[in-house]
Amino acid sequence: MQDLRYAVIGAGPSGLAAARALSKAGIAFDGFEAGRGVGGLWDIQNPRSTMYESAHLISSRTTTEFSEFPMDSTADYPGHRALLRYFRDFADRFGLTGHFRFDTRVVGLDRDEHGRWMLRAEGLSGQLEQHYDGVILANGTLAEPNIPSFRGEFTGELLHTSAYKDAKQLAGKRVLIIGAGNSGCDIAVDAVHHAASVDMSVRRGYYFVPRYLFGRPSDTLNQGRPLPARIKQFVDTRVLRAFTGDPVRFGFPRPDYRLYESHPIVNTLILNHLGQGDLDVRADIDRFDGSTVHFRDGSSGDYDVVLLATGYTLDYPFVDRTHLNWHGFAPELYLHVFPPAFNGLYVMGMIEASGIGWQGRYEQAELIAEYLTAVAQRPDRAAEFRRRVAERPWPDLSGGYHYLALARMSYYVNKDAYRRAVRSARDFLGGPAATPSRRDGPVSRRTPAPRRSRKRTSA
Repeated sequence: MQDLRYAVIGAGPSGLAAARALSKAGIAFDGFEAGRGVGGLWDIQNPRSTMYESAHLISSRTTTEFSEFPMDSTADYPGHRALLRYFRDFADRFGLTGHFRFDTRVVGLDRDEHGRWMLRAEGLSGQLEQHYDGVILANGTLAEPNIPSFRGEFTGELLHTSAYKDAKQLAGKRVLIIGAGNSGCDIAVDAVHHAASVDMSVRRGYYFVPRYLFGRPSDTLNQGRPLPARIKQFVDTRVLRAFTGDPVRFGFPRPDYRLYESHPIVNTLILNHLGQGDLDVRADIDRFDGSTVHFRDGSSGDYDVVLLATGYTLDYPFVDRTHLNWHGFAPELYLHVFPPAFNGLYVMGMIEASGIGWQGRYEQAELIAEYLTAVAQRPDRAAEFRRRVAERPWPDLSGGYHYLALARMSYYVNKDAYRRAVRSARDFLGGPAATPSRRDGPVSRRTPAPRRSRKRTSA
């Protein structure tokens, strides 16, 4: 049987997860990465990186790391440099680095008459074209800035947070930050130490989660059996109110949704600075008029810099959207991975959920590898899986939460519901991964691990 070969686009966490799962399953693949090395957006030198100097994890280390490769760190919330080292070590430990062509940007994917994919890329050595039996899209969800339109024109400096690297960019300036997501709040906390003034314009209320509760990282609490959605919302809302107070008293609107129905803000320093008078909350934008910004409550202010903390849009620019079954804000994919046409495209990392971590993405990769193995070795099982996907409704991935109907929430899932569904699908295709042996289990990063044999199968 002729060997099949696949491509992986992107060498960030999702691309590395895909590479690890394919390698472990003995499936041949090539990787493509536009940046200089592995790490994706966590490499601040990567031209597509949206990282900034003060960035750290907002989920804790133990809930975020790959379970077979613990971080060599005692920090609960490591910074971007530590995380870049982690990804480089992960790729080197499992022999993934050599599979990737770096400084190579994929510019096109076209399906040929035989159902294979022609991948076109541009790199330091020029252009290349290569046929693949399938392609895993793992180029990330936080690279293409969402730039809203506003009435009027602002004559000062208008930036998206993707262009922000260091608070020195804001030194001595009157700054307005539009949006109060996690990045917006991080940057506001940076800016109060450098800018002449800092305001935040918000259109809705937020829930603020401290990084520590009862002396432990807050996302490590209640790691056992998950509570039903309404009970968890009831309990956690009252815990947050006891620890952080009511954000309304700091000027934020009252949230018009329940906790966890939008991604919470893991930053309570912003509340400290509001309490100290270091910054102010303003209403939603009405219009720009030169250096003056008018707000919908009738107030106005003059600014030198407007910083858009308005998030990102999904972007797979190298392939036609019809191939990804795109509807509304995002592709409509089975388990956020498989186009229902099963056309040889697979998407990695198009999920967002509190606490899902990189291990949740690795389980996606295991599912893809299990499906590709079934295609090659158990075609009847792969065909039955496709028949199941053709049936509706698909599994409910919400976990009972009613997520806001926003673009950034269009691929949001509940981590427990999602991981159950992925594991069930993986088990159907071929059963769970083999029980880890000593050399397949969690790897100590302080002692050398034995060499793994490089078995290859047709897939």
